Amino acid sequence: MPSFADKVAIVTGGASGIGRALGIELVRHGARVVLADVNGDGAGSTARELSSHGTASAVTVDVADAASVEGMIADTLGAHGRIDYLFNNAGIALMGDARHMTLADWNRLIDVNLRGVIHGVSAAYPIMIRQGFGHIVNTASLAGLVPPPGATGYAMTKHAVVGLSLALRGEAAGYGVRVSVVCPGIIDTPIKYSTRLLNADRETVLNEIPVRFYPAEACARDIVRGVARNRPIIVVSGHAKLTWLLYRVAPRLMLRLSQFAAERSALLNRAR
Repeated sequence: MPSFADKVAIVTGGASGIGRALGIELVRHGARVVLADVNGDGAGSTARELSSHGTASAVTVDVADAASVEGMIADTLGAHGRIDYLFNNAGIALMGDARHMTLADWNRLIDVNLRGVIHGVSAAYPIMIRQGFGHIVNTASLAGLVPPPGATGYAMTKHAVVGLSLALRGEAAGYGVRVSVVCPGIIDTPIKYSTRLLNADRETVLNEIPVRFYPAEACARDIVRGVARNRPIIVVSGHAKLTWLLYRVAPRLMLRLSQFAAERSALLNRAR
């Protein structure tokens, strides 16, 4: 695997979950990591923990705010003189029946999950073009490849991130810049407790999940390995890979199964 030693990597959403695990894995490989998160205290705590093993710093950033992201990118460039990797990882989830979503719900998902990625790309991509190198890694989801009922707004944003990433990859290659998109399956992170549910009981919904949660640490290792190999789409977990394969082979069947599951889901309880 190519060396990450002394490479400068920014990870948004770095205070917890996949972002935190990515920061740990990148530092383990020798990268100089900037952990960015709206939860600046959480990012700072992780950075201090990692400083005994390598170079890590933290910054408070709201990815929904373009100026906040631009400032973070500019400060990182000024401090390190280069940006080798940008992991646009920050995101939120909202689950439940789409009929219960407000316009504010739709917009919040777009602001964080899609505009958050756009703000990162807009700020870092021109810098990477001038450098003649760099790698943008956007975190989408299996929901960005296989649309699940009960996550309509979330799937919308993640499909957009997949499309953005793959289209940009074709353009960026001519400038020496790489682009990958990460599509994790069900990962064991705090988001399973922080995700907002619309008229659904959390424990009932969690108990319905038919597969084991994939460890965040293993997810981070898979992502770093995929980035090193310059994979266009990095699908994480065996269940996610199988689901995506079945969807590509038999999309109509998978959509029928989704409809069948929706009719029986606690997340989409038709009695409510």
